[in-house]
Amino acid sequence: MAAVGPGHRVTEEPTGRADRRWPRHVYGVGTEPDPRFTLANERTFLAWLRTALGLMVAAAAVKAFGADGSQWAAVVLAVLAVGVAAEAFPRWSRNERALRLQMPLPSTPVVAVSAAGVLVAGVTIVVVVLI
Repeated sequence: MAAVGPGHRVTEEPTGRADRRWPRHVYGVGTEPDPRFTLANERTFLAWLRTALGLMVAAAAVKAFGADGSQWAAVVLAVLAVGVAAEAFPRWSRNERALRLQMPLPSTPVVAVSAAGVLVAGVTIVVVVLI
């Protein structure tokens, strides 16, 4: 293994060549974690993308089929979709880096913001439908 800084190492491939995986700020530090953790982190990343797609579909459905006044719910859902999609890769990156450095996983406010946004959109749809 080649040293890249105090306590940080670049892993080498079985052939002896330096690891060239991207992004370097993730794969260029620490040690290789248990593959199960890396794969779980990847599944979580994909779940964030599926959530963003679901929010986009919900926004389009509310806009297309919703009652008058429900466009605000569609806007909230669309903004949430963009926010979740935009946070997916940075979150994966931070988590993978933390795994490689054997540090605690970082938290993110996107979870709470997403829950609050879906709640607001749901309440808006209920109010519009009932009125």
